[in-house]
Parts: sequence; C-alpha cells; structure tokens
Amino acid sequence: MTGSVSISKTGGNAGILAPDAGTTENSGVAQNAGAQNAGDAPPRTLAFVIRAFVIGAAIGIALSLLASDFGQRSVFDTWQRLSPREISADNVAIVLIDDESVGFSGQWPWPRYETARLIGLIQQGDPRAIGIDIYFTEPDRMSPKNFASRYLPEEMDDETRANVQALPDMDEFFGSILDQGPTVLARVATDDAGRGPEEYFFDPEVGGTPPPNVLNRNNVLASIFELDGLAMGHGMVNGAPDSDGVVRRVPLSVQVQNINAAGFAMELARIAIDVPQVSWDNGKMAAGDALIPADDGGNMQFRMGTVPASARYSALRVLGYGDPIPADAFADKVVLVGVSATGTFDIVATPLKSEVPGVLVQAQAVDAILEQQWLSRPPAMILLEIAAALVLLALIFVAALTLRNWAFATGLAFAAALPLSSWLAFTLANVLFDPVMPLIIGACVAIALAITRYALSRAERARLSVQLIEERVRASAQKGELEAARRIQMSMIPGQKTLSRLDERAEIGAVLEPAKSVGGDFFDAIKINQDLLLFMVGDVTGKGVPAALFMALSKTLSKSNLARAGDGLAEAVAALNRDLMDEADDEMGLTMLVGTIDCSTGAMQMINAGHENPMIVRGNEEIDTFEMKGGPPFCVIEFPYQVETINLAKGETLVVITDGATEAANEADELFGMSGVTNALTAQGDGTAHSRASHLAKEVRLFEGTNDPTDDLTIFALRYLGND
Repeated sequence: MTGSVSISKTGGNAGILAPDAGTTENSGVAQNAGAQNAGDAPPRTLAFVIRAFVIGAAIGIALSLLASDFGQRSVFDTWQRLSPREISADNVAIVLIDDESVGFSGQWPWPRYETARLIGLIQQGDPRAIGIDIYFTEPDRMSPKNFASRYLPEEMDDETRANVQALPDMDEFFGSILDQGPTVLARVATDDAGRGPEEYFFDPEVGGTPPPNVLNRNNVLASIFELDGLAMGHGMVNGAPDSDGVVRRVPLSVQVQNINAAGFAMELARIAIDVPQVSWDNGKMAAGDALIPADDGGNMQFRMGTVPASARYSALRVLGYGDPIPADAFADKVVLVGVSATGTFDIVATPLKSEVPGVLVQAQAVDAILEQQWLSRPPAMILLEIAAALVLLALIFVAALTLRNWAFATGLAFAAALPLSSWLAFTLANVLFDPVMPLIIGACVAIALAITRYALSRAERARLSVQLIEERVRASAQKGELEAARRIQMSMIPGQKTLSRLDERAEIGAVLEPAKSVGGDFFDAIKINQDLLLFMVGDVTGKGVPAALFMALSKTLSKSNLARAGDGLAEAVAALNRDLMDEADDEMGLTMLVGTIDCSTGAMQMINAGHENPMIVRGNEEIDTFEMKGGPPFCVIEFPYQVETINLAKGETLVVITDGATEAANEADELFGMSGVTNALTAQGDGTAHSRASHLAKEVRLFEGTNDPTDDLTIFALRYLGND
C-alpha cells in the first residue's frame, strides 16, 4: 500500500503527524504552518474557481453559437420522431400518381386528357380546394396539332391532317376543367428560368410587410398560360431544405420582385377557410382569426406526422380502375394531387422519414394550418434559454465552491429538467424551447471546474506529501531509536526456524523488508490444532513509524482473534475487523490475506480483505493466480467477508506478496509488475518455500537498482508436502 492513501484521508498536517511519537515540538511547528496555509487556501481556491468558471463559460458560449443550428435541429427532430402528430382524414386527401397508376396508364407525363379527367372526377367529389402539385410548363405533346406535325406530307394527306388538327385541343379541355372548380396550380419563383411577374396574375397578393429574409426571385416558372390563367389560385412551392438536406418548414409567402405571392399550402388553406386575403402582421401571417408564426424567412415550421392510408388514394382508383373510392372521399376537404411514382424527382427528406413525396409534406402543412398545429419560437424564448443557462451556471458555481451533495444534486436535477421542459413545451404547446445552449455552456463550465479542482487537489496532495516527508526526515534523526524500533518490529515476525517447526507436512518461507527503518507489513503463521495451520499476510497503509505502530497493534489483535479460526474463519475475521475499527483512526487502513490449511489434506480456506490475490506454483512450475472476490480493507466498514476455498496438491506452493513487489520501480520508472513476479518464482533452483521467497525478494531489489524502495516488501510462501 502506498502512502498516498494516508495523505488523501487527512484533513491537515496535524492528522498526518499524530502517530509520530517523540516529535511533539516539530509537529506543533508543522501544525501552525499548516493552519496558516489552510487560511490562505480559500482565497486562492476561489480565484482559480472563478478563472475556470469564466474560461469554461466562454468556451461553452462559443461552442453553443457554433453548434446552435445542429443542436436545435437534433433536439426538435427527436421530439418530432418521439411524438409525431396524429393527422386525421377530415381535412385533407391526397391523390397520388403512383407506380400502379403509371403502370396502367403509361409513363408520366400523361396526356392532358387523362390528367383533366382525373381532376374532373375529383371535382365531382365536392372538395373545398384542389391543389395540383405539378407544373405543366409545355403544351401537351399528344395534342392534335403536335400529333399531326409529327407526320411528313407523304405520310399523312392534307385532309387527314386537317381532320386531326380540328380535334379539340387537350390543353384547352384541361383549362376548362380547371376553370370549373377551386383549383390551385403550383408555381416556382426562380432566377434561372420562367418569365417576369408582370405576365402572370396573382390572386390575390399577400398583404403587409413580409419578414426581412423572405425568399425573393425575379421570375416565375409556371404552367402554360392556357392552364395557369384558368386556375382559381396559385401557390409557390419553393421550400428548399435546411443545410442538412431535411425539409422542416414550408414558405407562407415568396416575393417575386415586389410582389408577395402566397405559398402553396397557405393558398390552399386560405381557400379552405374562405378568407379573401392573407397578410403579414408583425412577422406573422394573418389568415382570418389565425396568426401563423414564421421565421425571418417567412417559413412556417409545423408538427409533422403520417397522413393516414384512409386519406391517400391512387390516381388509378379515382379514374375508375380497381377498388372504387368512397363517395365522400373528397367532400369538404382539401385535395392535393402529386406524383410519387418511381423515378420522379419530388422526393424530400423530413425529420420523420428520409424519403417522402413532396405533396405529402404540403398536405401535412395544409392540415397543420387548419388545425393550428404550427410550431412557434417566440423571441422571449431566447431570453428564457439565457436565463436557464445563468441559473445552471449559478448552481454549478455554488457546487464547485461548497462541494456539497445538495448543490451537486440540485445542479444535476436542473440540467435534467431542461430537456424535459423542452419536450413538454413541444408536445403540449407546440413551442420550441432549445435546451442545448444552456446544457453546452453548463457542461463546459463543469468540465473546467472539475479540471481545476483536480489540479488543486493534486497540488495540495503534493504539498502534504512534501511536508510529511520533511517531518519523517526530522523524526529519522533519532536513528538509534528507529533502529531499536526496527529490531522490536522484526522480533515480532516469526523467524525461519520457528516457521519450519510448525508442521512437517507444510513448508513455509517468508521475507519481510521494510522500505524504511520500520514499516507496516507483517506476516505470521500458527498451529491451531493438530492438522490446522493458520497464516496471515498484512499490509498497513503507509510506511515508517506510524505504519509500524499500527502494524504492531494489528498483528497483536490479528493473532488473538484469528487463533479462534478453528471455530470459523469468517467469524474470527469479522471480530478482528470490529476490534481494528475501534482502535484505528481515519488515517490507517489494513489489507490482509488470512487463511488456514489442513495439513492432512491440503484443503485451504482464505479470506481476502483488499489484499493482492495469492498465486499458486503448480508442480510443473506453472503459475496460477487465485482470483478472489474478497472485500474491502479492514478498518473501513463492517463487511460480511466470505470464505473462499482451494486445495493444494502435494508439492504445490502458495505465494502471497504485498504490492512492494509489483510496484517496485527501477531507474527508468519501469515497474517490476506481475510479470516480473511470475518470472522470478519459476526461474530458481530447488523449489523450496524459503528459496522461492528469498529468490523473489532478491530479484525485486536487483530490479530496483539504485532506486529507493517504493514500499515495504513481504513475500510469504507455503509449500504443501503432504503425508509421506
């Protein structure tokens, strides 16, 4: 056991020096110096804590600013996935030109006649509005004129050509269908194609002043004039995904030069709620009695969900093929028509799914407007998040200064409450509260304070360690007394002759070499009855005089208690632990391995109180470590130590060491380690217990070279000889 344990348990220098008898005057000086240093420590600690607090907060603020978008998206997308909105079939219906429809009616785009028939059948269902999320930017390629122009004069005579060209124009037919119902055609604001806004009719324009960063383009890409001019309404389907490629919002309006044009979902909702115009009002879209919050780009973020299957219809069914649709499928609903067939480009990613037809996103947006299920992030929410960060920082600061459990618990509880509050705000009020910013700042401050506390603790331990060394150096001036103490201590350890006379069926060899003049290691072995031999190996916390004094006490109590091990090893160990706890102070601890061997059979019982696991040298010189469950060192708590059993075969040797062997260090700060122990146990001659113990001790000291021993060294070897 190293001296660091003893130092870390002390509350001041007086506690460390108390065991050193004969140094009263020096101890008093050390106590006064320690008291002075202790008085200087709080201001110094406070300065370091404040500095770490400021640095951690600065780093946290910088990180939260850099990761704000990513953090918010991650949190709010998680809430979307955990609590998707339940969308009913009451407000919207979707007609999809899907794979089944294309497989039956031919590749997309269809002839305008087929599309016109589809829209006409939907109109017969008495919908509130029909949103066609498709652009028809070119004349029908299957129109009579286009059809006739594909044939050369020698392939089609003039009369036939005239008859074909006299057939009704399908674009005109489609336009007449659009003119019969509440249809809304999609448009796109663009700079790369289309025409200027003066060539199009906007019905009606969005009123008011839009948010400052609303999308503004110069041109409009729309369906051909024969169709676009006959639709009841028009909606802009611009809505680029966020920087991570995920669509989370739709535009409420878009600017084309100086014209405010409604978004596609907004225009459909306006017709559905039957208001003549929508307008911007202080950053919100006013639509009747509703005020829809928007970001500074004029976009609405909304609760997403899954459109139920009962609200989705294949275009093939609407056209009369396959299962008929219910008679009231479209009645009093907003019907959206879009393409979802494989190979179409209108596929987007949302927080809920990686691939969703764009028309389904528009349908969810329409339903969200009608059900008022939009998401809002009021400006006051930022102030609330800043306040939460300040409260969390205050709790962390108090915890760092006081080191009180209640302060740590309060800070952790408040931190845990932030994501919970965000979740509740999202699910119950559709409000976006970002817990990431205060958590990042709080985490950075907590890490900075933890590092500072660790550094201060290390520095304090180093100071106490130096002071302890100085006191022991002064105490060692009484060399004669220490030498006398060494002789007294070593006289308490049984010699080789005593060990050899215990029982002819068991051979014992042991070595004990204190790191200083005196130390805290000890071993012993006694006969309990005719066949039962008790042995123990102990290691007191620390080195030198205090450890030696406690070692003497421990060995005396151990021998008196463990002599009763024949009545039960566990009960004897429990009694020993209680006696040691009564006698020891907080600075001292004791690891011990206690065991008995039945010399008639080789059966062993052992209890490990925080000690190194024993090793067994087999007959073939292989080394096995007996992994014991064990328990804590003595003097810590009352503990129900359990007896663990093993059998030694004839010729096998049990080896017990203290950590002075494995932690021995050479000039290069390399450790002897367990590999050095096992090599030394096998690389020697006659295999007797005494030879193994002596050889291992010699190898440890050779490995250390000129280095001073780091700890007391004890090696105990018990070889079972059995009955001849």
